[in-house]
Amino acid sequence: DLESHLQRCQQLSVTVLTDHQDLNNTELKTILNSTAPQQYRVRAKLRTYKPQKLYQSIKLHCSKCNCLQEVPDGDDFDFILQGSALTAPNPELHNTSWYDSVMWTTQDQKQRKIAIHFVKHDEMLQQPEDTLLMIEGGTLKEVWKLTKRFKCVIPVRSTEDDLELLDLSAPFLLQGNIKYYGCKQCSTPKPIKSLSSIAAQQRPSWEPNEIAQVLGIEPLQYVFIMKFTLVDGTGALNAYLFDY
Repeated sequence: DLESHLQRCQQLSVTVLTDHQDLNNTELKTILNSTAPQQYRVRAKLRTYKPQKLYQSIKLHCSKCNCLQEVPDGDDFDFILQGSALTAPNPELHNTSWYDSVMWTTQDQKQRKIAIHFVKHDEMLQQPEDTLLMIEGGTLKEVWKLTKRFKCVIPVRSTEDDLELLDLSAPFLLQGNIKYYGCKQCSTPKPIKSLSSIAAQQRPSWEPNEIAQVLGIEPLQYVFIMKFTLVDGTGALNAYLFDY
């Protein structure tokens, strides 16, 4: 548990924070007056660390434009899904050569129309654990139910000509309990029919990066970031941890 480990570090008067046993200890004052990049071994006290909550350390990073952003919460996604449900599925886009469609109306007061499009391979549906499907008009709860049974779920909406991805504030793909996001700045979303090229492969694996590529999405990666402030009596140094 990193959080309790860091608290223990704060309680110790002095903590060795890096290894490099072959290097002598260097004062923080010397490091602050040096030009990067250099390798040092420090003996310092951990004064503060951020963020305080471990889950806040997880961010989304675009390796192309180098932007960092917060991971959207479930409420954001639910709001986008509710907005997309206001547009009824377009029946003219159902049952194409590369996917089969099922549509029904919910029994609640809203009587939402939900459409699910099951992508075919060799004109046959794959086993659920190998299947990619697209859903229109579903709620967050319904989407998560589908991710438990099927390999990949893509939330979509209808246009006049084709299905399209939702706003990129929403995940472009869900696989198991992982939500995959795309960079708004670097992505140029393509129509959903672009996926038919993967469906035509001999053994479609539905890998997230391959799906992103054919859909014109620059995928964001989950990264772990923390900031530590180190002191040793000669100065204070901010150290950053950044890792995929």
